[in-house]
Amino acid sequence: MPDIVWIIALTIVAPIWIVSHYVTKWKLSKGLSADEAQLLEDLWKTAQAMEKRVVTLEAILDDNVKGWRNQA
Repeated sequence: MPDIVWIIALTIVAPIWIVSHYVTKWKLSKGLSADEAQLLEDLWKTAQAMEKRVVTLEAILDDNVKGWRNQA
């Protein structure tokens, strides 16, 4: 009989407790802070600028250095 109690506790009670614990933590955090949102926006803009630069550099290399993509 004690084995059944442990099985029920581990398969039903523990997952419910874990999920409710993290749902409560998630609700308390309520997403990103203003500083985190600004940092994320800055990182996004920087990544977009870097991507444009890489595309431009690849286009220049394609025109001036034939076969550069195949070099290791």
